[in-house]
Amino acid sequence: MHRYRSHTCGALRASDIGAEARLSGWCHRIRDHGGVLFIDLRDHYGMTQIVVDPDSPAFRDAERVRAEWVIRVDGTVRRRPAGTENPNLPTGAVEMFVTALEVLGEAKELPLQVFGDTEFPEETRLRYRFLDLRRERLHRNIMTRVKVIESMRARMRDAGFNEFSTPILTASSPEGARDFLVPSRIHAGKFYALPQAPQQYKQLLMMAGFDRYFQIAPCFRDEDPRADRLPGEFYQLDVEMSFVEQEDVFAVMEPVIRGVFEEFSAGKPVTPSPWPRIPYAEAMAKYGSDKPDLRNPIVMQDVSEHFRGSGFKVFARILEEARNRVWAIPAAGGGSRAFCDRMNSWAQGEGQPGLGYLMFKADGEAVVGQGPIANNIGPERVEAIRAQLGLRDGDAAFFVAGDPEKFVKFAGLARLKIGEELNLTDKERFEFAWIVDFPMFEWNEDEKKIDFSHNPFSMPQGGLEALASQDPLTIKAFQYDIACNGYELASGGIRNHRPEAMVKAFEIAGYGEESVVERFGGMYRAFQYGAPPHGGMAAGVDRIVMLLCGEANLREVALFPMSQRAEDILMGAPSEATPKQLRELHLRVNLPEK
Repeated sequence: MHRYRSHTCGALRASDIGAEARLSGWCHRIRDHGGVLFIDLRDHYGMTQIVVDPDSPAFRDAERVRAEWVIRVDGTVRRRPAGTENPNLPTGAVEMFVTALEVLGEAKELPLQVFGDTEFPEETRLRYRFLDLRRERLHRNIMTRVKVIESMRARMRDAGFNEFSTPILTASSPEGARDFLVPSRIHAGKFYALPQAPQQYKQLLMMAGFDRYFQIAPCFRDEDPRADRLPGEFYQLDVEMSFVEQEDVFAVMEPVIRGVFEEFSAGKPVTPSPWPRIPYAEAMAKYGSDKPDLRNPIVMQDVSEHFRGSGFKVFARILEEARNRVWAIPAAGGGSRAFCDRMNSWAQGEGQPGLGYLMFKADGEAVVGQGPIANNIGPERVEAIRAQLGLRDGDAAFFVAGDPEKFVKFAGLARLKIGEELNLTDKERFEFAWIVDFPMFEWNEDEKKIDFSHNPFSMPQGGLEALASQDPLTIKAFQYDIACNGYELASGGIRNHRPEAMVKAFEIAGYGEESVVERFGGMYRAFQYGAPPHGGMAAGVDRIVMLLCGEANLREVALFPMSQRAEDILMGAPSEATPKQLRELHLRVNLPEK
């Protein structure tokens, strides 16, 4: 028999009754029932109940063991007594009567319990992540991640893609976030950068004629952490294709992403193909977000004309400015004073002056509006708003007013809040959409200049002619995102493969041709020697797994994540370099004053 095990802790079944077996694993839970010890023995594959009674030669050793000790046991497989079977365990029909026990590894007093679902502070969980990863939920999440990535790879290969590994040490480039820099020992005073994404390399692969590329790519960005963004590093399904237009990318990648979700959704419905195509401007106007949660049925509408010149002077004065608008957020079932007051208080907590509203109540055959706004604008305007929004008895409408560019984010939050509070959002489904027609450029108010709004390497709609003749802030790009349940799951575009158009686009954003050649010399040169039309996308592996596991934080699906302060508490990173290391790298540390 093998030194440590004849079976794993998830392998024994009723067909093994009467057999001799050897198991090794962790003591998950220990119970003393009148002198008889029951131990749930756990390994990566599952759990088996083992039994040690006072007559067993192993009893004295078994009395010593504590939670998370690693032991090896020998014994006989037997049927569990009637009524004690555990249908929730694959091994639940049997138990093992132990005749010999060896302690392989003792455990100190545990800083966090592996058994159960007790919550522990983040610092404790990350410092003892190896214990945290033993817990059932986290262990299951990580194995789901492994299987999701396996599924992605298989689906991409089936679609004719080849997996390429691109460099990790590369050059710094302006892609929207801070780079992690790596000092060069050989080239004094110069630095490599860790890639924010393999963007340039995957485009160069298209120049090199490889046609269809994919990679489960590590990406590095020195950004502030959030619940839906891991600090430091993350992984993405990175894709590029030659001789394609936007719809070609959709046709190839939609079945891949949809198929992964259908495989791992545990029966939750997934949006069937074709997914909706929602222009960016429409997404912002209807949902207040470029990653709308379409499980929420609320669609916002512009109701400015019903308030223009009305007796509700606050909105009427706001509308005297040409760019200002009034948007309505319909709330089916929200027509109670208590709910409207609660939403008003919530808005004030978000730094707003409040949230205007109309409540609709039946009055005989008619449905009439109530509230301060109704009293000021009169029944005809109230009825016009009700008819436009399709509201009925017991419903409400909430209003935001001003410059949409300034209030759109709050309006989107209010839409989500109303959907949540009124239980309108169906949590048991995955709703997908392609968000298309992103603006190519945006105004940077801090620097008073035009910037790229999304990916600087995307093709503008209209090409070089649009760059030369249109107001840059009106140019749309062949850029697209996949939105699912309020998250951006993927982002991509058709690339700007013409060198003169690339230079012009960067000039508009304040980069001269010399700067383009200096920063993107490899790609710029490649464009001079026969560049195919190409495009692609990148889907966030971590976010996909987070949604499929039903988690709200990416740390629950990552093996060894950093803390919110971007520290690896387990390994002690970042750490100080030794004087010798700094001399080799030609560096001096200039710490900020405390």
